[in-house]
Amino acid sequence: MSSEKSKKSKDIVNPPIAPQKRLTKDSDHYVDNKKFLAEMVIWKRQIREAEEVEDDKPPVSTYIGECFMKIAERLSSKHNFANYPYREEMVGDAIENCLMYAHNFNPKKSKNPFSYFTQIIYYAFLRRIEKEKKQNYIKFKLTEHLDDGTMHKWCKTNYFEKDDPREALSEHFSITEKDIEKYEPKVRKKRKT
Repeated sequence: MSSEKSKKSKDIVNPPIAPQKRLTKDSDHYVDNKKFLAEMVIWKRQIREAEEVEDDKPPVSTYIGECFMKIAERLSSKHNFANYPYREEMVGDAIENCLMYAHNFNPKKSKNPFSYFTQIIYYAFLRRIEKEKKQNYIKFKLTEHLDDGTMHKWCKTNYFEKDDPREALSEHFSITEKDIEKYEPKVRKKRKT
């Protein structure tokens, strides 16, 4: 009896970890790399043919567009990007970058379009995060500069545990002291001549 009881209490404290589900071909987020590569090869051939007759580039196929969407949505749900309030903008930027640079994919050099476009999407996310941080810094500095005391009262009401209004503002605009230092204009020292 005591061994059953200790086993139950152990399961409550340390519940067994369920194995992570693998994505299957039927999954909504699954990108079949072989089919993706085949579609990219067909599209690249269409581009070459259009260039030969001096015509406009053809648009990407529906499947390629769906792959961009699936990769971007899935990557945006990962822990490093999931909690940003501007996730939709990140995904939009990523898809735009994929469409802009899809013609640079070379099937002769790489047989893995999934990794190629995942990298494009990853760096598009980082650029969007950087843009948003800079915008938050601008809002922070503008609010700090134009504060006539009402902001301090607002901070006391909404962030009553914060005595420093600057700290409350930085928390409100989701920027850290490191971000503030990064965007502060650098003061240059004069050279002695």
